[in-house]
Amino acid sequence: MHKVIKIRNLHCAACAAELGEELQEIEGVEEAAVDFINQRVSLTYLSQEAFVLAVEFISSFEKVEIIDENAPVRKERHVKELVSIGVSAAFFAVALVIDLAFDLSPWIAFGLYLAAFAAAGWSVVWEVCKNIPKAFRGGFHGGALLDENLLMLVAAVGAFALGQNSEGAVVMLLYQIGEYLQTLAVGSSRKAITRLMQLKSDSALLCEGEEVREVAPEELAEGDLILLRTGDKIPADCVLTEGETQLDVKSLTGESLLRDVRAGDELLAGCVNEGAAVRARVVRPYSESAVAKILDLVENSSAKKAKPEKFISRFARYYTPVVVLLAVLVAVVPPLFDSFNFSRWVASALNLLVISCPCALIISVPLTYFSGVGALARKGVLAKGATYLDVLAKVRVAAFDKTGTLTEGRFSVAETLGEPRALTIAAAAERYSSHPLAQAFSDAETDVSVHDCREIPGRGLQATADGKRVLIGNLRMMEENGVNCPPVQTLASAVYVAEEGKYVGCVLIEDMVRPEAAQALSELKKAGVAHTVILTGDGRTRAEEAVRGLPVDEVRAELLPEQKLECARELRKEGTLLYVGDGINDTPVMAESDIAVAMGALGSDAAIEASDLVLVSDSLSALPKAVKIAKKTRRIVVQNIVFSIGVKVALMIASLFGVIPLWLAVFGDVGVMLLAVLNSMRMRIGSSR
Repeated sequence: MHKVIKIRNLHCAACAAELGEELQEIEGVEEAAVDFINQRVSLTYLSQEAFVLAVEFISSFEKVEIIDENAPVRKERHVKELVSIGVSAAFFAVALVIDLAFDLSPWIAFGLYLAAFAAAGWSVVWEVCKNIPKAFRGGFHGGALLDENLLMLVAAVGAFALGQNSEGAVVMLLYQIGEYLQTLAVGSSRKAITRLMQLKSDSALLCEGEEVREVAPEELAEGDLILLRTGDKIPADCVLTEGETQLDVKSLTGESLLRDVRAGDELLAGCVNEGAAVRARVVRPYSESAVAKILDLVENSSAKKAKPEKFISRFARYYTPVVVLLAVLVAVVPPLFDSFNFSRWVASALNLLVISCPCALIISVPLTYFSGVGALARKGVLAKGATYLDVLAKVRVAAFDKTGTLTEGRFSVAETLGEPRALTIAAAAERYSSHPLAQAFSDAETDVSVHDCREIPGRGLQATADGKRVLIGNLRMMEENGVNCPPVQTLASAVYVAEEGKYVGCVLIEDMVRPEAAQALSELKKAGVAHTVILTGDGRTRAEEAVRGLPVDEVRAELLPEQKLECARELRKEGTLLYVGDGINDTPVMAESDIAVAMGALGSDAAIEASDLVLVSDSLSALPKAVKIAKKTRRIVVQNIVFSIGVKVALMIASLFGVIPLWLAVFGDVGVMLLAVLNSMRMRIGSSR
């Protein structure tokens, strides 16, 4: 059994990791994943008893609260934190003035410094006290005790013990200010995702005869007729049945210009009707809509972590205990060789404890990836996990299917050659096919009865029509079955029809290259993709003519599905391979490529399932934007890792030489963490344009 529990007040990434480890140890809990960014716990459990124990443990952990999924979001005001910081700062300012400007009893200043410490640090002391029994529950768990609360408390108390009263107070004050700013920064990123959730419409207007009834989007079924007023969010994917209007599609694709739509055009859920009131017919239930896919993928994107995220999690688990042991050794061993000068080396050990907290990494790295996934969603690209951003950033070769990917995939019958009944036979058989070309026959009238229809990959269809064996497919299929067909000189897709081994006719199908394809491919080149290839089953002459004018390096034509697979394996040798496709026959190539992209609106369910990224609106222009966002995400992650570790190592070395005060060590923790988080937030600022 599986359950997702929404929580709040989990403000520490290290605490999230600890909560996950503790839940994992509960008997009957198979898997527990705590999502710090989204504030969710994913539980896989064997029994209801295990679930109840897990819920009880979550409720008793730190300040965590379980919230009702349907409850309104409560705005966090952080009143207690602000009061604590304000009172502590007031006591500290008065103590500092008395200490420096007035020759009063040192005990007065000490009392005020102690009051400043207590005002800011009471919550830290409380958390340490709560962690002590946890650390010894069922054996010793060092991770439950060795967190940033203990490190800061030891550092502050140690400073008071060494007579550095002002530093003991300022350590706790700066730490709480840093924690508050961290909470604000992380909360800001959460709000960005909350705004994405607003894509969903709260209601829909269902037309039942002459009556219009308000219902929830989830109640809509395929075929329902809905009313879209001016300003209404589209509640489910639908087709405009009459008139024309304009759509604001910025929420899905990032495009600021309004899009004109007419009767017969598809309207994606999440867009806003900015034109006249119109009616539309639902083509997919809400659960299968573009909005539902966006919300589901963005919410669950943290499940598939990138390698740097996994590294940081393992790093933090062993890093802090090692540094604590090192601090103990620094406090005890060097004084034995330095005239027993314990105060000097204990101060250095306290600095090490403060600096060692890895919050800058374990918060900023996942936050950057999470922001990257959200940035992709705002550009109309759904990523199924943060790990795919790393792969996308390294893409060197991009391969494309032609039909429905570089072309619009909206086929229509252009002409029928030979006998007119070739069209009626093809139309009857193609209704049993899932191939993109089959949609061209959807409007053709036919009275032919077809059964025993079988699809032959890369060739066409074989069936029995009105009691006769028929073949409907490409020229290769006809040649392999000994059907003599007259040559057809055309750039359109030719569907040949044969009956009882004899040629009947040929139906010409037209398709157009996407208007944004040329610019999208050029932008991909600028983004660092070195080699672009088209893989298609079409004939070479027609394929090359169809994509003439597009900036592609190579066209590989007349490929069967297995040959496409071989091509993908060859291309991977040149570098990280990205493949973009839309049909069922593309799924093997998608599985073989390093990263696969599916066309969301026109793409088949199988292609979307096999892909790692989905282009929601079928616009190729979103692809180069996705590559740029992935590269920026990777760049910021590397910057944060190098900056955080570099500064901490430098401060640790300086602390061993006794050249930095304790307050600067605090900056090495909360200051570096805050700078790393602010750097992560550049993902949102830059990608929102």
